[in-house]
Amino acid sequence: MDEEAVGMTGYDAVVIGGGAAGLNGALMLARSRRSILVVDAGEPRNAPAGGVHGLLGHDGVPPAELLVRGRDEVRRYGGQIEAGTAISVSGTVDDFVIALADGRSVGARRLLVATGLVDELPPVPGLRARWGRDVLHCPYCHGWEVRDQAIGILGGHPRALHQALLFRQLSADVVLFGNDAPLSAQERLELTAREIPVVEGAVVGLRTEEDRLTGVRLADGTTVPRQALAVATRMVARADFLAGIGLRPVEHPLGAGDYLPADAFGRTEVAGVWAAGNVSDPMAQVGASAAAGASAGAQINADLVMAQTRAAVESLRAPV
Repeated sequence: MDEEAVGMTGYDAVVIGGGAAGLNGALMLARSRRSILVVDAGEPRNAPAGGVHGLLGHDGVPPAELLVRGRDEVRRYGGQIEAGTAISVSGTVDDFVIALADGRSVGARRLLVATGLVDELPPVPGLRARWGRDVLHCPYCHGWEVRDQAIGILGGHPRALHQALLFRQLSADVVLFGNDAPLSAQERLELTAREIPVVEGAVVGLRTEEDRLTGVRLADGTTVPRQALAVATRMVARADFLAGIGLRPVEHPLGAGDYLPADAFGRTEVAGVWAAGNVSDPMAQVGASAAAGASAGAQINADLVMAQTRAAVESLRAPV
């Protein structure tokens, strides 16, 4: 790699987060002959899932295998990937410093933040152990795998009705657990029209047999047989480490949690910093996250090209 391209601050770009968004952004940058480093904490959101679905050409591929392929592709073009956790960022455009948990510091001219999010589950015992298996949240990611099964929807959040209607497309046996949350007359009308019964009462736990979900337990002691349970999580962006440069997550307009705002090209409000994937779009599936990372990577390269061009023009105009 050209030493001038690397510059005094280290890398042309550091990608923080090595999931689909980060790796695809890194791939675009590496193919543009940029010096890049991917710093990955190794905590992918979809790790519990058996396979990635809805991704053309890769449907059903285990998440870990997809990441291995992506890392190999980035390295093929000279990109570097290291395990590590970013704990803070300081500096400004052309001179960012990323501090890592192990005491190292890395310099970069530009940053791509692709750290994803954390799913905070409702406080029902047993949900975390089944998460990504038969406790689900996305009908597009996991719905086909539970088609025609007895599916429950955990109520108590604004997206419960929407989830119920979507999963009803996949099974004729769908019930909404009210979980002591009020439903409007319109919501009850829509559920009745789609033949989705409402089970009243608070959900207090799950019943499992032979490592599979068999029922949902209510506060009154009854258990409703179910083979899958859809829940809505609070999605929390992994972005607190950016506070030092003035970037902080904000509440998502749909009430889904928080996120790091970025424009359609991934550009944040801080010059030189882009964001892609679930950290800036909590609803994005793997394909959308990868596409956002590729777009952000291309934008970062273009930004660096223009900066280099401006510097070259100034040098040409400088008196001899």
